[in-house]
Amino acid sequence: MTILNSVFTWFMKKRIHQIELFMKYPNEVQEEWFEQLISWAENTEWGRRHHYKSIESIDQFKQRVPIQTYDTLKPYIERMLKGEQNVLWPSEIRWFAKSSGTTNDRSKFIPVSEESLEECHFKGGKDMLTLYFNNRPNARIFTGKSLTLGGSHQVVQLNADASFGDLSAVIMKNLPLWAEFYRTPHLDIALLDNFEEKIEKMAHATKDVNVTSISGVPTWNALLFKRILEITGKNNLLEVWPNLELYFHGAVNFTPYRELFKTLIPSDDMYYLDTYNASEGFFGIQDQEAPGDMLLMLDYGIFYEFLPFEHLEDENPRTLTLDEVEVGKNYALIISTNAGLWRYMIGDTIRFTSLAPYRIQITGRTKHFINAFGEELIIDNAERALERACHYTGAIIRDYTAAPVYFSNDNTCGGHEWLIEFEKEPAEFDRFTDLLDETLRKLNSDYDAKRFKDMALHRPQVRCLPNGTFIRWMKARGKLGGQHKVPRLANTREYVDSILELINTGEVVGKN
Repeated sequence: MTILNSVFTWFMKKRIHQIELFMKYPNEVQEEWFEQLISWAENTEWGRRHHYKSIESIDQFKQRVPIQTYDTLKPYIERMLKGEQNVLWPSEIRWFAKSSGTTNDRSKFIPVSEESLEECHFKGGKDMLTLYFNNRPNARIFTGKSLTLGGSHQVVQLNADASFGDLSAVIMKNLPLWAEFYRTPHLDIALLDNFEEKIEKMAHATKDVNVTSISGVPTWNALLFKRILEITGKNNLLEVWPNLELYFHGAVNFTPYRELFKTLIPSDDMYYLDTYNASEGFFGIQDQEAPGDMLLMLDYGIFYEFLPFEHLEDENPRTLTLDEVEVGKNYALIISTNAGLWRYMIGDTIRFTSLAPYRIQITGRTKHFINAFGEELIIDNAERALERACHYTGAIIRDYTAAPVYFSNDNTCGGHEWLIEFEKEPAEFDRFTDLLDETLRKLNSDYDAKRFKDMALHRPQVRCLPNGTFIRWMKARGKLGGQHKVPRLANTREYVDSILELINTGEVVGKN
């Protein structure tokens, strides 16, 4: 295994030169991909409808193709689910990644072409290893197994040749043999539909395996790890897997989970590598040891556009190309891909932290914010404020969500209600709330203005939820496991009220 580890290390590092190339010539690489995508799709139904053959510039492309959402592409995708081909993309589409994004009832079926599997998703997976080995030359993850906690797999009944599942399941079903050899547990367990059964079987199947790396969503991984510790009687994961060295994480901001994972994996040498991968594509990978910033991956068959957040509601907003963006501003991410998503707004907002090379941070969702009173509170504000409040009060957060408190007979001004489930409660609860409020005021001038003398917003209301609340709530909504995530912020009380109703009716029990 040591020899194989050396061989894989050498192979992965060969990719570094190509990465350095798009870092040096980012705009040229993006323009080349734009031209290729347009050329490949010109004879599809979509390409003919929008006259791709005569498109000669990015500006022409923007004029002819409006910004798309899942709803506008849904009629095309539904036909593809039934077996029609050459609709959005010329090659055969047989796989669809099922995505719900958060806890919305509606599922999305994102087409996954052979090109997007190879040139985007698999390439992203290999580049995670490439960048890790580049930063840690003595890495030894190939001396053991990689544990992946992903989603489930199903076959679409409308068409025997089309299959769908969570993206992780689609990837696992198509992995090359060498990658499957290093993965654990067996697919029979990894692709179970019942999440609770999957956690139990994974815990028993992997507790005696030499696991050297882990990947998955922090929320669900934490549940698996705790179950493994219960079964083994060990104090932490390093007592179970002494050679564990790397955790690939994505889907949610890792900051609220960092302290929790330090207790589960008490080692300063543990490497946490942030990734930005979604059903629609693989977009960013942390390329430096310092957490937070991710390198925007520019040669994955994706052409990027960026819509300034302040113009999100404009009727015909002007998007920016890579050479027009600025550091520190919020942009909605818009992509055109080698799976037939054209000018598709994926729903995430990002901020550039560097332009040479282009590095980004995820700041939130286009629909997940609180702006009920003009405060424009985004997820990035919330998580930075919570991180500071936790730091100074010794708290560790398991999960949270927040929503507005509207004017009423009892409330002469508005406010925000925070529902937080703690792994470790703050030593001083009032101080935690004050720090949350103070930090939000420092980070967000609109929030600060509304908080002035409690004129429009009063001090936040923070509720400490019973242990297991969010898991039970997600289960009740059929959103347990996989890529499902608790919505951090909402501009309505839909989520908050449903959680409080569960608690009040006694369906959520237990306490911290």
